[in-house]
Amino acid sequence: MAPPPLASREAVREERLGDVWSNELNDVFADVAPYYDRANNIAALGQFGNFLRRFMQLVDLQPKQKVLDVCAGTNAIGIALLKREPTLDVHAMDRSVAMQTVGQQRAAAQGFQIKSTIGDVHTLPFPDSHFDVVTLQFASRHLRVREVFTEILRVLKPGGHFHHSDMLRPRNPIVKNLYYTYLRGCLGITGMIVGSGPAAVKAKQYFLDALELFYTAEELSILLRELGYIEVKVDTVFHGMLGFHRATKPVPATQALPD
Repeated sequence: MAPPPLASREAVREERLGDVWSNELNDVFADVAPYYDRANNIAALGQFGNFLRRFMQLVDLQPKQKVLDVCAGTNAIGIALLKREPTLDVHAMDRSVAMQTVGQQRAAAQGFQIKSTIGDVHTLPFPDSHFDVVTLQFASRHLRVREVFTEILRVLKPGGHFHHSDMLRPRNPIVKNLYYTYLRGCLGITGMIVGSGPAAVKAKQYFLDALELFYTAEELSILLRELGYIEVKVDTVFHGMLGFHRATKPVPATQALPD
């Protein structure tokens, strides 16, 4: 299946995936919450921790900054950030009560406080220019990307940074075919190992379709610039299978003082 042109990508994603986003994903993540981190590590051949560390190395932090982790899941990002800088004010937002319940338990067990908000990340319940840093990892394939990235730009302070990581659609067709072949087998085997429930098993084809309709690293960079981000940079691994994007909210030009 060839992806649609960039200009119509979001409309096609909504048409083909919107029903799952609205009606099925909550059940999927309630199913996978207890074993989500273990399943990711199995599917990544034990490399999930390395991906997280690489992502964290790219995140710029200063003491006492206010940070928002969007689609925070089990709070892997928030915990990793607080391990680097314990003075951070970390907020986590996710639609899944089950995932955040696990995430809050994990944070508390390590002595960290993460402020949790349950809700739809397409409409962030925070003021304009509120956060120094916003992160988003392994969730954009399940989102209306333009809407969420626009909201993130709104809540970032001028000069603040958005750090994004996700599985991407490789540009090279040979790499892409090998990647999808691996994922088809991997999803089934991982599900058997961790004991996936009916909702997660049913969603197997959805996860493949969501990746097929997603963005390459270059396309996601273009989208970020179109939305108004500047200083967009990307680091990829495995020939574009995984990408780490960094983008900045512009600082308004200082208005000239009247004579």
